[in-house]
Amino acid sequence: MDRHSRQLLVIITEAVLEKRLVADALRIGAQGYTVHDVRGGSRLGAREALWEADRSIEVKIVCSADVADQVAQHVLATYAPDHALSLYFADVTVVRGEKY
Repeated sequence: MDRHSRQLLVIITEAVLEKRLVADALRIGAQGYTVHDVRGGSRLGAREALWEADRSIEVKIVCSADVADQVAQHVLATYAPDHALSLYFADVTVVRGEKY
């Protein structure tokens, strides 16, 4: 089986950013994405999704390391100053590497 190394970029942020994040990621070079509604918290507080403005999402993008870096840099520069967000990377191995 052919295996291909890629990066998983995960962005956890406010749901209000979903459409902009997806458009930005696709414009930068991501071939696709997955979005989940999530809840969570930290020492700074909790986002329990009890009302619309309190909803959080998790955006997952599997792509090349270069695209992952570009998307992360854009998200940090554009959205981090005014919105709650967390980002992390993971090395992943995929089949059908041309999809990513």
